[in-house]
Parts: sequence; C-alpha cells; structure tokens
Amino acid sequence: MSSNTMKHPETLALHAGWRSDPATTSVAVPIYQTTSYQFNSAEHAANLFALKEFGNIYTRIMNPTTDVLEKRLAALEGGAAALAVASGQAASAMAVQNLARAGDNIVSSTDLYGGTWNLFANTLRDQGIEVRFVDPADPEAFARATDDRTRAYYAETLPNPKLVVFPIAEVAAIGRKFGVPLIMDNTAAPLLVRPFDHGAAVVMYSTTKYIGGHGTSIGGIVIDGGNFDWEAHAARQPALNTPDPSYHGAVWTQAVKGIGPVAYIIKLRVTLLRDLGAAMSPFNAFQFLQGIETLPLRMREHSRNARAVADYLAGHKAVARVIHPAHHTGIGAERTAKYLPNGQGGLCGMELKGGLAAGRAFIDALKLLYHVANIGDARSLAIHPASTTHSQLTEEEQHATGVTPGYVRLSIGIEHIDDILADISQALDAAAAAS
Repeated sequence: MSSNTMKHPETLALHAGWRSDPATTSVAVPIYQTTSYQFNSAEHAANLFALKEFGNIYTRIMNPTTDVLEKRLAALEGGAAALAVASGQAASAMAVQNLARAGDNIVSSTDLYGGTWNLFANTLRDQGIEVRFVDPADPEAFARATDDRTRAYYAETLPNPKLVVFPIAEVAAIGRKFGVPLIMDNTAAPLLVRPFDHGAAVVMYSTTKYIGGHGTSIGGIVIDGGNFDWEAHAARQPALNTPDPSYHGAVWTQAVKGIGPVAYIIKLRVTLLRDLGAAMSPFNAFQFLQGIETLPLRMREHSRNARAVADYLAGHKAVARVIHPAHHTGIGAERTAKYLPNGQGGLCGMELKGGLAAGRAFIDALKLLYHVANIGDARSLAIHPASTTHSQLTEEEQHATGVTPGYVRLSIGIEHIDDILADISQALDAAAAAS
C-alpha cells in the first residue's frame, strides 16, 4: 500500500515509507548500524556522487533506517521529502543556514523556546546571519521587517512558553508575496496542525519530544513541503539559484528538477549535513519509528489530560494565570479555534502568585511529575524556566518570550488524570506556603 492510498494519520504512522525488508521480509524496520555501503561499480559510485541516481553512500549523509523515518514523517506532514538530523537544535539552525548566508537576515517570531532564542540572537549573529524578532500578534510586523536580504520567516506553531498559536496562514501569505518561505517549528503540535496545509514551506521538529514520546533519544527533522517555487524568486533565494561551489557548482533548482520539488531538502542533505555532520544515529531513528506508531493515540490523551489540568489550575487560589490554548481570550482564542480544533496538545503553563519562591517550591515538592528539561514525554514533566532555560536572558528578553519569575511549564503526560492532579495539588500547597 502506497502513502498515496493512505489518508489517515493513524494508518500513516504505522505504514508510511515501509512494508517489509526486501532481504529478510522483516516487518519491523531493521537497524542498519553501518557506516558505509558497497558500490556496485565505479560507474555506480560516480552516479551517486553526481546525483544522477540516489542510493546509500555514507551514514553521515543517509541511512536505510533513517530513510524510513524521513519518509514516514514527510507523509504525516503532507510534505515532499525530509532530512533527519542529530537534534532539534540542529534542525532549527540548519533549516535557516540552508537559505541564509553571512550578511543575510531572517525574521522570527519573538515567541520562542529559550534555546532557539539564544541560537538566533547570539550564535547565528556570530555567523553573520541577523535575526529580526517581531511580535506575532501583528502578522504585518513580518512584512515591515523584511528587506532585500531577508531569506526566511521562522516561528513555532504552539510557542513555548506563551502557547498562543502562531498565525501560520497569515504570515505564510505575506512571505509568499516577497518570495520568503515560512519555516515552522511544529514540535509541540504534531498531527494537531499540519503547517503545510496553511502555506508554510518548511516544517521542522525536535523529534526528541512528542515524535518519540519515550524520552530515550535526541533527534530532529526538517521537512520540505515541496510547495514553494524557489526558482520564481531567484534573486531572493540565491542559495538555491546560483552555482554552489561546495557541490561542483550545482544550481539546486535546476540540478534536481527531474526528481521533484525537493531542491531545498537535497541541498540541505548533500551540503550542510555532509559538511557539518549532524547526522541522526540509526538506532535513534529506529527509536523514533517506535514512538510514531502510537503518536495519534498519545496526542489525543496528552490533549485531554492537559485540558483537564488547565481547567483545574484556573480555579486554584495559588494560581494567578493559566497559560493554555483553550484558556486564551481575544486573538489567542481565535487562533486556537482556527488551528487547533481537534486538541490543544500536552503543554500547559501557570503563573504562580508567589513569584520566584513559589515557582521553585512547586518544583521541589513534585513527586510524580519529573523535573526535567524536556517536553513531549509520555510521562508528565515540569520546569521553572526562570531558573533554567531562560535564566540567561535579559529581563526584556524574558518578557518578550513570556517568562515571568513565577511561571511554571507543565508537559502533561498520559498517566491517569486523577494521579496527575493529585501531585499538582500537593505541590501547589507547597508553593502557596512559600509565598
């Protein structure tokens, strides 16, 4: 059965990209734990390196186990092709570096995970790529920040920690007028939102989170929607439309025309992945494939439990404010209704009345929830960003990203809701006592 005849995520999650192993008839995807692959002949090797035909060369560039993961996630997203990498951070950086060079810029939403903010504000800046931050409350801010050297827009679908859904369709439409693609980090909302359906050009994930769900493996993936006409915007997108000296002078929009609309992802694979080496381990790819099989089931349960937690927190005396897509008002509520009608994901935030002391007391009192720097695990997790990921940010940056001293982020798992609420309740009592 081809992915073209499979329409529903529950089916794609189990079958897309694989039927059985041609050598052994194994139904489970084998772990191809190898570095290298035998070439059939000198001509075969030459054709592979010249992109005249596709096949395995070296696991730093591609691997059969990882290939199935890439095909499966591309199918789930409705994309053309994908590239798995070593981490979500690598996916974020490389998705941008594939288009932007020193002297170029991208425009990014302010509503970002703290690690991405630091990557954009500091590391990319040191590499000569300017990142201009704008408030996604006003989509037109992206247009105002755009100039002739703007190569991409970047945002998170369900930004951590604000959890106000990004206006994907509105910003994607603005970008397409300029020839600027929208790159969406969909880590917090797999299956709940398909950004390509709303005009995004590239989607990336930290597969470490919900894609795996088991908290055992680090990884990331970049997915090419195949829906952006890079050639029509040659002046805007020189990385794909001018000779690339790192690959024999290839002009990517021309070099892969016979394959399909995958110039972006092929360039990413055979230049940045090849040169920087942030390859996903085949073993981790296997682990993520195990997680994907239950992703549709887990996302339903994550969403149901997180909504119950948010509703409980809204009535608790120690909580000043609940941050959850279903509890927003105004534009936040409108975006939730538009983009998340079938579930709001597993994240929930709260601002405790007691500020910094209350946030730390809450964390220290938890018994069931794990205090870890992660989201999207099947287990329930919690963190106090003002003490961890956002502690290095200035007060202005913390305000921009939505972090306050009393803010606690919860990643609600798939345990029984009564047990989750019991642990949160006793930790809130400790937070109130510390205020």
